[in-house]
Amino acid sequence: MTSFDEHITETLAGDTQKNALDFAAFLKASGMTTGEGHGMVEGHSMVMYDGKVIAYMHMDGKPDLPGPWTIWPSWKQTVMDGFILDEATIAIVHANVNICSNCARNCARGSTKTVYGKSFDNVCGAKLAFTDPNPETLKCVKTLLEMIKEDIQNGTKSIGHD
Repeated sequence: MTSFDEHITETLAGDTQKNALDFAAFLKASGMTTGEGHGMVEGHSMVMYDGKVIAYMHMDGKPDLPGPWTIWPSWKQTVMDGFILDEATIAIVHANVNICSNCARNCARGSTKTVYGKSFDNVCGAKLAFTDPNPETLKCVKTLLEMIKEDIQNGTKSIGHD
């Protein structure tokens, strides 16, 4: 199994590779890991903190969704003390609400969800999907993951699906 950094350099190119390597550095600096063995298996992995899954990832470098790279945070819309989500960050979250595409036969179909004050119809169980995130979008993802990390450290257990 290759490391996450190796998988990035073998799978992605250009700005997508640069952004993914930045994300990998953020994960390491934040004490987060990428699943068992810290690698990707057939393009799939998890972001973990303190033994808990805080995001799922797919990275195959292909142009078809969920490629070339998608992150699905295990997110509830709490805003932890000490974190501020400005209008620009909330706009990025809204732009990445994951609308159900009927991708799996056994999943619960989309439902109406309110995400930071805005209602969305037909939202997937994995409420947010950040595909091929640029630096501004990655900043938003990092903030969400830091809030989930803080949530785990405080033991409030608000991560995951609702």
